[in-house]
Amino acid sequence: MKVAIVGASGAVGQEFLRVLAERDFPMDELVLFGSKRSAGKQYEFRGKTLTVQLLQHNDDFAGVDIAFVSAGGDVSREYAGTITKHGAIMIDNSSAFRMDADVPLVVPEVNPEDAFTRPRGIIANPNCTTILMVVALKAIEQLSHIRRVHVATYQAASGAGAAAMDELHEQYRQLLAGETPTVEKFAYQLAYNLIPQIDVFTDNGYTKEEMKMFNETRKIMHTDISVSATCVRVPALRAHSESIWIETERPVSVEEAREAFAHAEGLVLQDNPAAKEYPMPLFLSGKDPVYVGRIRKDLANENGLAFWLVGDQIKKGAALNAVQIAEVLLARKK
Repeated sequence: MKVAIVGASGAVGQEFLRVLAERDFPMDELVLFGSKRSAGKQYEFRGKTLTVQLLQHNDDFAGVDIAFVSAGGDVSREYAGTITKHGAIMIDNSSAFRMDADVPLVVPEVNPEDAFTRPRGIIANPNCTTILMVVALKAIEQLSHIRRVHVATYQAASGAGAAAMDELHEQYRQLLAGETPTVEKFAYQLAYNLIPQIDVFTDNGYTKEEMKMFNETRKIMHTDISVSATCVRVPALRAHSESIWIETERPVSVEEAREAFAHAEGLVLQDNPAAKEYPMPLFLSGKDPVYVGRIRKDLANENGLAFWLVGDQIKKGAALNAVQIAEVLLARKK
């Protein structure tokens, strides 16, 4: 088993290294690729020093079984043919192929079987907010079909990359020192602020990030579910939070929902408001599961439920989900 990481020096690339090590992913060789800026950098993995190679249009992917790619949509589109031409399965973290009809969009807890129909040799990793949400929605969908979802996201700086996380740190330092904060990675200062825009606006007034949640959820869950989202950047570091309202075909009680969440794959129930126990990004960064709490009936809809979830954006929202896809593929081979 030979594995490659494309974009090894980025925040998600570095998380790939940690997740592969934590899960003792079975492989004989790991190779790293990156841009001209990253080529030559060295990283430790399982006691060995690995050097990042320059990503090029050549035969470097000959013999690679699985390639985890997180270098942006433009790179994914340009190099997909190079990566897959010798038979490598490309698990792509960008938005380049997510809505292509011949590329499966996979969250292993929700639609693992889709990973086995991949005519182009590409499997797409969904958007981070979508991944976290559908893991929770799957538990309720098994009780009653979900017709509608309203969701407000509270997305950490990590969603914009490692440099954005650094900028948030630096902004707090600058402000506390009485300096003018550096603003480069976001449209506005993020420290002490909320920004109700992630990605660019589309013609219908929603951002691309919000439309991803609509379109990707339908593709993953294979239903007519409608999702209306408001995506907000908040000054948390690396775990995203979501406040979710759902409407089901029949009323689902809080007790039913709590039981479903408690036994669902990839979820942890953290729902004891009386003891002030509920998911918070401060304490859940670096964790694998999606955490769910604040479960209650929707007072405005007799068929509605409301709940809150938190998940690590870099981990389950990106690297971990991709590695879990690879584990699904390997399990079929055994």
